[in-house]
Amino acid sequence: MSFQIGVASLVFLTTMLVIFWRPRGVNEAWPASIGAVIILLVGIVSLNDVIDIISKIGGASITIMATVVMAVILESFGFFNWAAARIVILSKGSGHRLYWYIQLLCFSMTLLFNNDGSILITTPILIMLLKNMRIKPHEQIPYLLSGALIATASSAPIGVSNLVNLIALKIVDMSLWMHTAMIFVPATLGLLFMSYLMYIVVQKKLPKTLPDSVLDIEESFFIKNFHPLKTKISVETKRKRTKFMLKILLFVFVIRSLLFVASYVNIPIEMVAVFGSLVLLFWRWYHLRTNPVDILKKTPWHILIFAFSMYVIIYGLHNVGLTALLVQMFEPIVNQGLFQASFIMGGLVSVLSNLFNNHPALMIGTITLTKMGLDPITLKTIYLANIIGSDMGSLLLPIGTLASLIWMHILRKNKIKITWKDYLSVTIIVIPIATIVTLTLLYFWVQLVFAN
Repeated sequence: MSFQIGVASLVFLTTMLVIFWRPRGVNEAWPASIGAVIILLVGIVSLNDVIDIISKIGGASITIMATVVMAVILESFGFFNWAAARIVILSKGSGHRLYWYIQLLCFSMTLLFNNDGSILITTPILIMLLKNMRIKPHEQIPYLLSGALIATASSAPIGVSNLVNLIALKIVDMSLWMHTAMIFVPATLGLLFMSYLMYIVVQKKLPKTLPDSVLDIEESFFIKNFHPLKTKISVETKRKRTKFMLKILLFVFVIRSLLFVASYVNIPIEMVAVFGSLVLLFWRWYHLRTNPVDILKKTPWHILIFAFSMYVIIYGLHNVGLTALLVQMFEPIVNQGLFQASFIMGGLVSVLSNLFNNHPALMIGTITLTKMGLDPITLKTIYLANIIGSDMGSLLLPIGTLASLIWMHILRKNKIKITWKDYLSVTIIVIPIATIVTLTLLYFWVQLVFAN
């Protein structure tokens, strides 16, 4: 057993080190999958465990990937360029107003899709937008940083906006609609507080007035990507194009809403997500006359490999006694009361997320909770405190979430330098305070609405 403990610990630490380091830009799925293979070969995780893992992450993975496919389809329609162009118009030359519209865009995209998809697609668009507006490099940093932080943290109010949240929901046997009913209000209020606090911190770094754009990024997208003979969209006026985009946005919102209806009536939510992505694929084929294969190539399937592999590694740590040790350490604290338990467990997941990334941290925290024999309302509340720690508290360091790792990779590809000093100058103030406020709001919301 001591050999297995050593192997599991070494594999986990080595995997996380390589993921953070990313030598030669290696994809995070590679070290995770290699680590999972070692865990399986040593026998720390059995075949029955693998079947259990697949049952827990299968539906969540299908739901998230179907949502990512929808986001990629919207990108091919030019939706995000269209949205960015609207931001330029609505900002009316004000750098401070631009901040709030970028916050709204990133928040909305995470709620409509998921945090990884939001980061993958909106970050390049924001980079193009800021460069096109000729905003100085040092003035771009607060926009890019605050947008990434709010996009990542915005997965807290809705479980379907984050892969690891959906997996954890399955572990605690909690429905999507119950998750949203218990956390949406406090988490959204916490996000508003976080956004305003970030504004206070960065407002002096924002330009008061914006330079004129070099070109219309909406028109340039359609000129570059569509030939008038190939698509009806490229020859439509901006007004008609706006109507078309609003129709797509309405469809995505309806599909998103149906996920919660499906959860309420016990229909697998992945069926709704897949249906939505298939309808959008057909819609895209009808309007653009393009083969859907290119969408499959653009979809980041490696996220599935990463999630499965990380869960195998965490399951290995569970099998060698890590969660039993955590139960022994934290069960007495949890039994002292819901308020203390929420803060202690939410804080623990925050710390573990910043040290080891939120995927393994939330999985470890959630599995630990299920072994404490808690009553349903206590289990669900502390689990939601873990979610806040995983989605918001994890943002203290730029290595705390998969989304932030993806964000940093995109910045490096675009030769944009945001140092740890730049990052921490905002997060060292904003994240601890916002996390504490949100955990407090969660406790009082549960007491007000669900305690009886």
